[in-house]
Amino acid sequence: MIEMQDVVKKYPNKTTAVRGLTVNIDQGEFVYVVGPSGSGKSTFIKLMYREEKATSGKKLEVAGHNLLKIKNRDVPYLRRDVGVVFQDFKLLPRKTVYENVAYAMQVIGRKPRDIKKRVMEVLDLVGLKHKVRVFPGELSGGEQQRVSIARAIVNTPKVLIADEPTGNLDPETSWDIMKLLERINAQGTTIVMATHNKTIVDTMRHRLIAIENGLIVRDEAGGEYEFDD
Repeated sequence: MIEMQDVVKKYPNKTTAVRGLTVNIDQGEFVYVVGPSGSGKSTFIKLMYREEKATSGKKLEVAGHNLLKIKNRDVPYLRRDVGVVFQDFKLLPRKTVYENVAYAMQVIGRKPRDIKKRVMEVLDLVGLKHKVRVFPGELSGGEQQRVSIARAIVNTPKVLIADEPTGNLDPETSWDIMKLLERINAQGTTIVMATHNKTIVDTMRHRLIAIENGLIVRDEAGGEYEFDD
């Protein structure tokens, strides 16, 4: 589902963020990506949904897309197969909950009838079916993240990238979001989640990839978070 081989990312300021990363993530896996600030963790995540372009590499494939050769005009097709959830939600403030989620289907030309059916399905899954007409500013942080997740999965992606999805949430709300992500993973979606949350990693055990100085230093099933930030 995700395959990297000798992937390198250098920035214009000469910083090398990732140094020849090689990793395979299979369909249906739930993977934590951890590491200290400045480790290259965020770059690693961004390479997967083409927010950043690799400088070089032998292979970088995600959900069947070759990200070493993909053209800019084809990135929207990648985003159908790869949903992304951010720490700061990135919702459209002037659109309702329903409109925020529906927008992800509208931009790829889905039929209005199909949009309505699917949007209501995912809002039911995330527990916000009763808030379709509410605007993001009227929601709690946890509710906004649920809308963000609904938007990310509305096109039934093969992969869900979650970049610090609990970073702005209180502990109780963070657990609720994690339980939701577990349900989505149980339905077959591959989840890759960058996090600093030691408690979540150590309690809800999944495969753990640890990055330090642009290199993978640990890759193990059910690993514990061992970095100090």
